[in-house]
Amino acid sequence: MGNFPPVEAAAARFVTELTFAEIPVEALAGVRKLMQDQLSLQVGCAALPWNRAVLEMTRAEHAPGRSHISVSGDAVSAADAAFVNATYGHSFEYDDAHRSSSSHPGSTVVSAALAVGEEIGATMREVITGIVAGYEIYTRIGNLAAPELLESGFHPHGVLASFGAAAVAAKMYGFDTDTTANALSIALSHASGTTEYTSTGGSVKRVHAGIGTRNGIRAAKMAAAGITGPSAFLTGAKGFFRTFIRRGVDNVAAATFGLDRSFEITKVWVKPYCCCGINHAYIEGARQLSDHAADINRVTLNIQSGGDVVIGNKNENAFAPTLIDHLQYSLPFQFSLSLLGYGNGFSTHHAYLDGTLDIGPESDVATLANKVNIVVNPELDEQYPGRWIADITIDYTDGTSRSVFIDNPSGTAENPMSQEELDTKFHDLTGTALGADGSAALLNAIQNVDPEQPVGQFVALLHNVASFV
Repeated sequence: MGNFPPVEAAAARFVTELTFAEIPVEALAGVRKLMQDQLSLQVGCAALPWNRAVLEMTRAEHAPGRSHISVSGDAVSAADAAFVNATYGHSFEYDDAHRSSSSHPGSTVVSAALAVGEEIGATMREVITGIVAGYEIYTRIGNLAAPELLESGFHPHGVLASFGAAAVAAKMYGFDTDTTANALSIALSHASGTTEYTSTGGSVKRVHAGIGTRNGIRAAKMAAAGITGPSAFLTGAKGFFRTFIRRGVDNVAAATFGLDRSFEITKVWVKPYCCCGINHAYIEGARQLSDHAADINRVTLNIQSGGDVVIGNKNENAFAPTLIDHLQYSLPFQFSLSLLGYGNGFSTHHAYLDGTLDIGPESDVATLANKVNIVVNPELDEQYPGRWIADITIDYTDGTSRSVFIDNPSGTAENPMSQEELDTKFHDLTGTALGADGSAALLNAIQNVDPEQPVGQFVALLHNVASFV
């Protein structure tokens, strides 16, 4: 195929050669889990203030089309619908995660596949195949770039989203291999986003998913129009890997994109807590230490290098959060919320937004957080690559101490939430907007997805909300 190097050619071939029949049963189960979580978030988070701003901006500037925005039901272009829906899905630190690439593929690939599907009049079979193609390209590129992509300050989701969306669109538009490779190459020119928001805030982080998803679809349309990208967009001297993570990958990496490899979509991590996933193991460790909270003298949290960049010492507001962005990325405060029994879920963070949860300097949460000492331990990076763990020691005022180690927190592929827990999260997020009957109908359509159902019929279940204007 053209003059694309082996790694780039293998990525493009994965997209073009994947068929619905080749998707393993366990990968299809991953798709259902991903859709259940992601679509509930699109519904439940649509009313957040930054999401309303994105919706109003899009209403004022949208291109016409047949794709629909979740909840409100606005009919717009595929790129505009995917932009808003992906933003909704990633807007409150509650969406799926992929451990080994430290990323959040769901908001991108689900939103892109449904939007493009409506545009072309696809069936759910084509949507599911597009989701898998996008998820695998996104995460397999991300795996090759981990852990340096995060450790260098980039937001992996912001950077990888354009690749995932371009793969979804290329698959669903039926591109040949050369055009697909060009779509992925053009997506590189859209790859952007750093994690500075973890320190100094900014609601634009909530929009990273939307930006990357829209741009990935645009990259595919540019390739279809005949625009080309550099052939060595991943492995070249100035390609993705050497530019973003300052190291190359050799041609052996082409095997990463083989259809015979384990599908990454079988490893979906559904979050039970509404904050950065790197906090989750510490949250669960804190719950085991909640007795004798008043007797704590000092807390030592050993942390991995990448985690320190995002939620630890290198996050300048980790010990003094003043914005919701700060709070959701503060290890000391998330640890304190958990240990003191406030919880770390959707309602807790809404309480902070509403002003009913006090985490100010004189609060019990801040008092405990100020007893936390975060220590970077490089040995943890070597021992637990691709996993976020918690290594915790509590020293008490009477001279005793306790230690807790957490490897696989709840929701990870290694320690999945039960179906009952997944369904509870779904109904909590969708019940108010859709009502009990609408919530149940959407969940049934996801869990018993009919491959031959027209995507328009499926999407209609997401925007039956007359009160949302």
